[in-house]
Amino acid sequence: MRVLVVEDDPGIASGLATALRADGHAPDVCGNLAGAWAALRVEAFDALLLDLGLPDGDGLDLLARLRRQPTPASEGHPGTPSDVPVLIMTARDGVSDRIAGLDSGADDYIVKPFDANEMLARLRAMFRRAGGRARPQIEYGALVIDPAAHTVTRDGVPVSIGGREFALLLALLQDRPRVMSKARLEAALYGFGEGLESNAIEVHVHHLRRKLGDGLIRTVRGVGYFIPEQPG
Repeated sequence: MRVLVVEDDPGIASGLATALRADGHAPDVCGNLAGAWAALRVEAFDALLLDLGLPDGDGLDLLARLRRQPTPASEGHPGTPSDVPVLIMTARDGVSDRIAGLDSGADDYIVKPFDANEMLARLRAMFRRAGGRARPQIEYGALVIDPAAHTVTRDGVPVSIGGREFALLLALLQDRPRVMSKARLEAALYGFGEGLESNAIEVHVHHLRRKLGDGLIRTVRGVGYFIPEQPG
């Protein structure tokens, strides 16, 4: 999933980005409100990790602005929807601060310092709620996908899936049956500035089909890829 980290402390931001990449996400980092809003205008992020005390203002102002309206898309880019899940991460630990953050539209609130694994667990919980799921695992036909453990089983047998392949499978499953374009899949798997081959998505799809069956991921020629709502 594509995650925007809005954090002005370089050490904290770097640590969060490392943890997110290890968990299969594609993080981008901004250190101020202006940079964050610019990033939100040109990319459709799947989640936002938001610090409050930023050099050019309060993160709550960005949250309120985002919740009022989607970020306007630039030409060729979708922009981020106003209902994107937001996790506030801040040193403000008062009850009134938590209430203000949640009432401003945050989906969750975590107080610094925090363990990266707790942040990742809260992020997974936000994705479950956004996808209308209560159970931590995703079941699709003979497949069982565990986002926390990064495991896939088919008919109860573990299947070895690479990190990018897992992220691609998860993105398609969570968005099914919507067709995802190659550009959107690249955005979900790779952050700004990350190098990728022009055929990277095709290669990942090929590997997933080989491991999980040709009928799982369907191609809409010239448009993108999708997984049907229900297994065939």
